[in-house]
Formats: sequence, C-alpha cells, structure tokens
Amino acid sequence: MTTALVFPGQGSQQVGMGRALLEAYPAARAVFEEVDEALGEKLSAIIFDGPAETLTLTANAQPALMAVSLAAMRALESEGYAVDKAAFVAGHSLGEYSALAAAGALSVTETAKLLRIRGSAMQEAVPAGKGAMAAILGLESDAVAALCKEAAADGVCEPANDNGGGQIVISGEKGAVEKAMALALERGAKRAIALPVSAPFHCSLMQPAADRMGEALSEARIEAPRIPLVSNVTATSTSDPEAIRTRLVDQVTGQVRWQESMVFLANEGVTQLVEIGAGKVLSGLARRIDKRLSARAVGTPEDIAAFLQDGA
Repeated sequence: MTTALVFPGQGSQQVGMGRALLEAYPAARAVFEEVDEALGEKLSAIIFDGPAETLTLTANAQPALMAVSLAAMRALESEGYAVDKAAFVAGHSLGEYSALAAAGALSVTETAKLLRIRGSAMQEAVPAGKGAMAAILGLESDAVAALCKEAAADGVCEPANDNGGGQIVISGEKGAVEKAMALALERGAKRAIALPVSAPFHCSLMQPAADRMGEALSEARIEAPRIPLVSNVTATSTSDPEAIRTRLVDQVTGQVRWQESMVFLANEGVTQLVEIGAGKVLSGLARRIDKRLSARAVGTPEDIAAFLQDGA
C-alpha cells in the first residue's frame, strides 16, 4: 500500500483538539511548547480551553491547526513511524505548511511564525465586510469558472478551492460573490452556501497578504523535504526549496487545486491517504474525488494505535 500524508486546513479547528495527544505523548507536548515559545504566548491554552471565537481568528487558527498536526506526527514518529514511509505529503491551504514541517523542510518554530504572519496578513488584506466566500455544490469547475467571470462585472470573483466531490469554493468582493451564487442556482447548482469566513481567501484581493508572505518567506530557511510535497497551486510534486518558496507565495492568491492534487496522487500509485491532525474533512473528500483512494484520519492516541496496529 502506497501512502500519502495529508494535513487539514482552516475550518477543522475545534476547542480541545490535541489535548489527548499532549497527555499521552511527550513528543506531542514538546510541539505545543515549541509553538508557544515561538509565538511568545500560550496559544496552547486557547487550543485546549478556547474560547472558540478566539481560536477561530485566522491568526490563531492557522498556527493552532499546524501545532495539532505536528503533535500527531511527532507522536507517530515516537512510536516508530517515519515520515518517509509515505510517498508524498500534501496539505490544504495552511496545511501545506504543516506538511512541510512534517517532512523536515521547515522547523516547527519557523512554521508557527510564518503562519502567524500569514493569518494576520490574510485577515488584514481586505476591510471587514467587503469580501465573501461561498461554496457552490453540484457544478463542474468549468461552469463555476464561467459564472465567476460573468459575476466579475460587479467586482472580483474567482474560484478559490476545487475541493472535489462537486464542491467548489469561490471568493471575492461581496456583491460579485452574491451574484455568482444566484447565477449558480440558475444554472443547476444543488446549493450555493455563503461561508462564515472573515476574509476572501485565495483570490486576487489577497495580494497585500501575498506581498507580506513574499517578504517573510524570503528570509525563511527551507530545506528539501524528506519526501516530495504536492503543491496546492500546481497539483504536482516538488522537493526543490526555491520552488516551494515560490509556490507558498502564489498560494495566498491562487486556487487550492485539491481535487487535481488527489488525482495526481492516485495516478502516482498512492492508494491510502492518512489525514494527520484535527478532524476528518480531507478523508471525507478523498472518497468522493477518486475511488482508488482509501482514507483514514489520525488525530488521537486511539487513531495512532489503530493505525500502527494495522501495519501503517
């Protein structure tokens, strides 16, 4: 069985996530301590005890989800599972940073600092209330791209995430996104759902955030990952640090090509996805994207024990 490790993005956060890992594994506890030290605050207290509104803030949610993913990864490693038993790593949006840290391309400290900058920059790029995101269900990507182009007469409106399983997220200025939602329903979409997000991620309105990440990443130490990363913006793999640096900047304004990334993995012979960290969102998507992929989530001590018992 050929495995890829995948790492969740924003939306998977939940107060209390990772606490059981910290209590069961010294290696997991060390990750939370390192993230707290890197940020100069007790982010772990917000992760474990909330409040949920504070954890959900983009500047907190991004490093928090990475901390939980890396705590799970280090716990697995402490039980004898090496990351290079897998063939690839990939992560959804911020999860790409978790994937790189898991594969040794970034330190946990560097990753926490980058994600705090990224979360803050994305939050501040667009004034509150100006932007919006929506999930379009039941249309093909070409159809969604076409209606975004039409709605763009009212402002920026672009495909942001192709999550697979007939779910495409669009992003842009509020009026244009609302127009695209109406057009989608007219053209046969099953649903068009406004998302409760604080900013329009993964569209050209995020250019100020991309500029800030370009500066931050230019100073970051990025090593070649121990196994190749499948990049959100290209849906292909690379182990080249400079290519990774460029793609992380492009990712801020670029589309998360998750469906294409999963098909790429299946075409490369991957048969099992292991979702490392909080929640099971990516595991659920995998089954709808490509029948060749099985998926399981590993985010608790019980998950780790079952994964290792099954032969990992």
